[in-house]
Amino acid sequence: MNTQRIVILGGTGFVGNTLVPRLSADGHALLLLSRNRQAQRHATVGRNVTVATADVHDPAVLRRHFAGADAVINLVGILNEKGRNTFERVHVELTRKVIEACRDTGVDRLHQMSSLKAGKGESKYLTTRGEAEALVRASTLDWTIYEPSTLFGPGDGLVTRFDALLRMAPAMPLPRPDSKMAPVYVGDVAEAIARCVANPLVSALQTFELYGREVWTLIGIVRAIRDARSRRRLVLPMPDALGRLQAAVAQFVPGKPFTPDNFLSLRTDSVGTVDGLARLGIVPQSLSAWLPRLLSQPVRQRRLDEARSRRRP
Repeated sequence: MNTQRIVILGGTGFVGNTLVPRLSADGHALLLLSRNRQAQRHATVGRNVTVATADVHDPAVLRRHFAGADAVINLVGILNEKGRNTFERVHVELTRKVIEACRDTGVDRLHQMSSLKAGKGESKYLTTRGEAEALVRASTLDWTIYEPSTLFGPGDGLVTRFDALLRMAPAMPLPRPDSKMAPVYVGDVAEAIARCVANPLVSALQTFELYGREVWTLIGIVRAIRDARSRRRLVLPMPDALGRLQAAVAQFVPGKPFTPDNFLSLRTDSVGTVDGLARLGIVPQSLSAWLPRLLSQPVRQRRLDEARSRRRP
């Protein structure tokens, strides 16, 4: 395998925490761009990994760090807008700047994280993901786009989030309860990216839908988490009118647990049609098999166990 020098944006986030050690194990030299290097010192654990403090929205900063790289991986994305970090700025404008910086520095290879059903539905999240994909496809780069369904794994925003919510109240009103998704394990997504990095001739100019083997409804997932914890909680399906009202109120709660745009995203089922994991020779892990493990240990211990399992003899 030819090792590469790879610059990663968003490498200290949820997917990055799994992807970075996976790529490091393959011997690639990784440069992670972060807003605060000191706050991300844990990310330097692993060979050939460097973290640099950088404003990724500054084109000059991107050009400086991209110079001499073999590839760029853009994992940056948000589920909710906050201050200057709008969907337009983070998904579309940043992608445009990344493409231009690649062009200016002679980097031909771009790996772009997106979302299943990007460009479909009514939410700004999916709309801007689709606009970013259009920019990537229109570029002259050798691009690969990854479209995962809802992600699960240690410290995720799915099992971890609903497990925490179920602890707080005797009943949970749930909007869009019948929304469908095919949750995909974060380790499978990281493996897909690693295989595409290693095989550019196969993966260039390709889009990979990444989704799990099981299709769940939202209410099915929440009830499975409740039952795995043996909690006595009512999970109450809400009609859309009340769901919209809940989102309108919850967007002002600290942490924005639910927003009108989240509600709109749930109106589009996150279920794929062309199995990208199978195309890459990956057998997906299932949420039902992982659920006991995700609920049995502290997140830090689960991540340590995963890191040990990835070590090569």
